[in-house]
Amino acid sequence: MEPGWKAALETEFDSEYMQALRAFLLEEKRRGKVVYPPGPQIFNAFNTTPFDQVKVVILGQDPYHGPGQAHGLSFSVPAGVPPPPSLQNIVKEIQRDLGIEMSRSGCLVPWAEQGVLLLNAVLTVEQRQAASHQGKGWERFTDAAIDHLNRERDGLVFMLWGSYAQRKGNLIDRKRHLVLTAPHPSPLSAHRGFIGCGHFSRANDWLVQQGKTPINWRL
Repeated sequence: MEPGWKAALETEFDSEYMQALRAFLLEEKRRGKVVYPPGPQIFNAFNTTPFDQVKVVILGQDPYHGPGQAHGLSFSVPAGVPPPPSLQNIVKEIQRDLGIEMSRSGCLVPWAEQGVLLLNAVLTVEQRQAASHQGKGWERFTDAAIDHLNRERDGLVFMLWGSYAQRKGNLIDRKRHLVLTAPHPSPLSAHRGFIGCGHFSRANDWLVQQGKTPINWRL
């Protein structure tokens, strides 16, 4: 794990709940279950966006559960994989909000490399079983990550889409950070206010006010 994140979270790795989570994952694999993302990519969000470079946090729920989709970054898929419906709506809102044409790529690594932490609340999932690893300990781990960002960094933007992500908002000091909330970009709810939320321009305006370089959202 990236050194800054490792320093922040190393006590979590030594905790009983993480030992239990590790044992659960090993047992799932022993039983022949397919778990996404692949092991080396589970902590991809932390390794791609170092702790001291985070500017924006986009919080997802759990990884995509279809073959070849999850690679450890919330809402993102590897290059060459068709963007899932939620990501298609994210792209639509960026085009509407910023007036820029987007490519058809669903790989969000360019955002992560600019300081956008693409963090799922739960970092693993069983193939074709959405939410199958909720309640196993990942939520506590990602709560710790958000808590460290909240306490040790200043002027961040947190994008919380949907009620699940918004519950994490209780960890964030709104006097120090910008918290943007909207319905989830899923086709089931995007029309209730995600499309039209303007989060991407609002995030960049805030970053400029904080003396930080804005994000180039173009893909």
